[in-house]
Amino acid sequence: MIDNRPTSERYHEAATAWVEADAAASLLEETRSAVLSDMVTEMLSKNISMAVNRAEALVKSSSRWRAFVTDMVELRRKANMAKVTMEYIRMRHSEEMSQEATHRAASRI
Repeated sequence: MIDNRPTSERYHEAATAWVEADAAASLLEETRSAVLSDMVTEMLSKNISMAVNRAEALVKSSSRWRAFVTDMVELRRKANMAKVTMEYIRMRHSEEMSQEATHRAASRI
């Protein structure tokens, strides 16, 4: 499907998608230690005699933690793909400008 919208409009849409995806990925990355602390605290509240390092090890080996990390990595992947799309539009526009300039120069000869 050909998109006949102006390049600036397509770029703006791609850039906005990247910003949103990057924010979602960054949120999980920035809250990683807080989520880990919450999960460790939750485990310790169930067993107050457990050592903190043991609780952390159990949390990090849990499916819940694995799901959190998987989600975080997947959101970063989506953000990276959105950035690739944005950069592709920018690169394609640059190529089109170069081709037009070449065509204009050739038609003057």
